[in-house]
Amino acid sequence: MNIALIAHDSKKELLTQFCIAYCGILSHHNICATGTTGRLVEDATGLKISRFLSGSQGGDQQIASLIQCNEIDLLLFFRDPLNPKPHEPNDYDILRLCDVHSIPVATNIATAESLIMGLERGDLDWRNIVNPKSGNKQ
Repeated sequence: MNIALIAHDSKKELLTQFCIAYCGILSHHNICATGTTGRLVEDATGLKISRFLSGSQGGDQQIASLIQCNEIDLLLFFRDPLNPKPHEPNDYDILRLCDVHSIPVATNIATAESLIMGLERGDLDWRNIVNPKSGNKQ
């Protein structure tokens, strides 16, 4: 599966800790992320992560384009709902695209844990039919 990671500044540490905890599951999948988030997670976990620009420089739009082409199977987007960002309209665009393409998305750690456990159980294998190119790393 192709998994994308995005985190607002105040949630980067939480997403990094999440990825450390679930590194064993994530290591079986292709992961991409916005620049800073990807670097932090890669440094902490040793996972191979395809990194885009930082979110404020367009990395979130790069991931949105993959979502729009239905090339992302799962999005972990740890958002800070209490501190709006100037580029927040992009956040809503990404979430809308996930809805359009039926891409599972988690915006907080509770939902992310549910999705990652479902991923491990095979509950998201239907995405391989929708996106046959995604596959799993072997």
